[in-house]
Amino acid sequence: MQAYIHLQTGESFTGEISPSLSENVTGELVFYTGMTGYQEVLTDPSYKNQIVVFTYPLIGNYGINATDFESKKPHVAGVVVRQSFDSFYHYEAKQSLRDYLQAWNIPLLEHVDTRAVVKKIRHAGTMAATISTRNDVTSPMNQLIASPVSQVSEPAIKTMGIGRTHIVMIDFGMKSSIAEELMKRDCRITVVPYNTDADKIVALAPDGIVLSNGPGDPKQLQMQVPVLAKLLTKYPTLAICLGHQLVALAFGGNTIKLRFGHRGANHPVKDVITGKVFMTSQNHSYVVDENSLVNTPLSVRYRHVNDGTVEGLMHKSLPIMTVQHHPEAHPGPAECAYVFDDFLQLIQSVRRKAYA
Repeated sequence: MQAYIHLQTGESFTGEISPSLSENVTGELVFYTGMTGYQEVLTDPSYKNQIVVFTYPLIGNYGINATDFESKKPHVAGVVVRQSFDSFYHYEAKQSLRDYLQAWNIPLLEHVDTRAVVKKIRHAGTMAATISTRNDVTSPMNQLIASPVSQVSEPAIKTMGIGRTHIVMIDFGMKSSIAEELMKRDCRITVVPYNTDADKIVALAPDGIVLSNGPGDPKQLQMQVPVLAKLLTKYPTLAICLGHQLVALAFGGNTIKLRFGHRGANHPVKDVITGKVFMTSQNHSYVVDENSLVNTPLSVRYRHVNDGTVEGLMHKSLPIMTVQHHPEAHPGPAECAYVFDDFLQLIQSVRRKAYA
């Protein structure tokens, strides 16, 4: 069935929809540049309420398997591709991309001129868009809505793993691969909802805390910032993506929105201390404003090679480290997984000082 994607700029692009829509679907229009990893993208909570345009022209050719999910369900509002592939030959595949999306009633719009759509996003920035079977839909408007974090955070405390190091993960939209990387390193993880109060987390007696990735504007979580500020002075901390931005806000920094964000598995990042450059997986619209860090105890540790934006921070005296990119790298390269090792070494150094 013919369908359309209507952009906030007033332009529309045609395609074919599957399954047929019973009502229009609206979301924030973004693009992802990776050649693979569509299953991880669909189930990454950071993509909540977004319509994802895949720049690689053929999506779905290795199907959907049972192991590469980043959460229990897909979170994207819609998917736009040049061509989808219904046959799949990977030995782990269980179903096609189309069947998976149809099971969750998520529209797949294909045969779209995705290069033209991406050019519009790069020029005008991420924007609202509507997928519809009608050609006379009024252009959607960007609206500031409640933070989507409340829709993706775990509603109750849960424990994962049986390791010796106890990590409390504050869940703003956690990817399961973050927990998996920590459990590989002998960690027991207690996952708590994003709005858990500080006293309850202290009562869990963690060795360290992790602030997870998640969707949306970090400033929509201002109510949680004082809670985080209290915790950051007590425990070694690793903060990832949205968590990284919240650490900056907790210490008086600021965040700003990029025109079209960073989404893909090939973003070069430089460690300003070692000079090493590595490739990273990223998914975010907001970054820490480096100018806002001047009067804070935070310093830049990582920087994006292409545009110079802040990719990670260190506290000048507290055991706090943050990264804007995804060290768990699903999908993407695994070159920066050492961040988890550095974090656990940070915890060990705090332990040694405590017993000295």
